[in-house]
Amino acid sequence: MSDAVALPGQPRGFVTSGPATARAVNILAPNASAMTLDGTNTWLLSEPGSDLAVVIDPGPLDDGHLRAVIATAEQAGKRIALTLLTHGHPDHAEGAGRFAELTGTKVRALDAALRLGDEGLAAGDVIRTGGLELRVVPTPGHTSDSLCFHLPADRAVLTGDTILGRGTTVVAHPDGRLGDYLDSLRRLRSLTVDDGVHTVLPGHGPVLEDAQGAVEYYLAHRAHRLAQVETAVENGFVTPGAVVAQVYADVDRSLWPAAEWSVRAQLEYLQDHGLIPGGPE
Repeated sequence: MSDAVALPGQPRGFVTSGPATARAVNILAPNASAMTLDGTNTWLLSEPGSDLAVVIDPGPLDDGHLRAVIATAEQAGKRIALTLLTHGHPDHAEGAGRFAELTGTKVRALDAALRLGDEGLAAGDVIRTGGLELRVVPTPGHTSDSLCFHLPADRAVLTGDTILGRGTTVVAHPDGRLGDYLDSLRRLRSLTVDDGVHTVLPGHGPVLEDAQGAVEYYLAHRAHRLAQVETAVENGFVTPGAVVAQVYADVDRSLWPAAEWSVRAQLEYLQDHGLIPGGPE
């Protein structure tokens, strides 16, 4: 057994630009960092034999990257007909306006402030372009506007930052809420059980071959972290910073500010459920 197979979700090795499924091609943005891992995965989707394509998350405002996405489509004999956003964080969405200028496409998103055109995105929407079918799955939690896209023909789901190809995601408090995030993970688990989804095409990191395993790992990880935070508070560590120092001691300190977002979300969740002091009376 390789190390990759032993990891949660069975990641597919290194992150590279190129085909990931029969209908999905990744173009990796040059914005690698501790928060974005190898960079943002911009996804180019099209039905085999079609001359139309859909782009999910153009990525940062990097003209070279945006033009590389267009060039990838053109080299395959395709025209980009639509741009979709999983959520509004800059590493996914900042380049959307410029990308729309370059391609003449509309931009559809849950957040009306991010849209270019009259149509948004909502739960249950089915997007059909050039024979390609995508189903919109609401997955708030990382942010309030987070969406995933179910690609039934490839038994795949594009998850943005809701599930990453490596590590776990941040619940970006106060916009992101842990209760919503847990519900979203359960919604994704139902896709793996009821709809046969087995592949995760994430916003960062490698493709995952075991979608159900990835979701189960995320749910278990969240339960473990909640228990750790509850114990820390019981032991007198009540501020977010103090909890981070206790619970995330094994995490690179450069990531502690982001970890504090998640801790704030966890404290709010525990308070709302009456598990630690400070919740609703």
